[in-house]
Amino acid sequence: MNKKWSELNKMMQIGLKKRDTFDQGKFSLMKLRCELWNTILTLKNELSRDDFNAIPFINAEGYHSKTIAYSLWHIFRIEDIVAHTLVAGDEQIFFREDYRKRINSPIITTGNELAKQEIADFSKELDLDELYHYIGEVKDSTEVVLESLSFDDMKKKISDETKENLRSLHVVSEDGNAVWLIDYWCNKDIRGLIQMPFSRHWIMHLEACLRIKNKILR
Repeated sequence: MNKKWSELNKMMQIGLKKRDTFDQGKFSLMKLRCELWNTILTLKNELSRDDFNAIPFINAEGYHSKTIAYSLWHIFRIEDIVAHTLVAGDEQIFFREDYRKRINSPIITTGNELAKQEIADFSKELDLDELYHYIGEVKDSTEVVLESLSFDDMKKKISDETKENLRSLHVVSEDGNAVWLIDYWCNKDIRGLIQMPFSRHWIMHLEACLRIKNKILR
């Protein structure tokens, strides 16, 4: 793991555990997300549109077996779902701003159900500029939600009603590679959700994106 990202992630986790270090933990989280966001913007500047569709490790195991376009979709669909449906209890940016039409996406889900060539084909359909508009809006809106959280919120669990609302939206595929996400998220408290997906999930997928980028540009 990138040393700077790893250190900020560690500082965030330690800080969020205690009331007297909670604000410092949130500061570390925001700093980490800023660092990661700058990497996402760099990808847009350094790569061609076709590069975002490339899948050089198609038969590999791991996050690098995807495309960069898919990875960005996946990171921020999950963040939008978790931040708004599960934590804030309001409408996802995706639906509120009609991003399915704007991005030209054939799906509304996280994309976990897609594999190999399906991922490459999906990536080619996306309007990359609108995808970047979407992920920027999700990032900013999530950070408003995160800033509003108190230390006492950290141990709150997801209610059964909220879990059923999530199911009703059909934003998680019923495919076996995806449906587990509902229980995974809803069994966590808010602090657990901050760690996954609002920080470590970004790190894992962005490190994979950099591996893809290095392979393409080699």
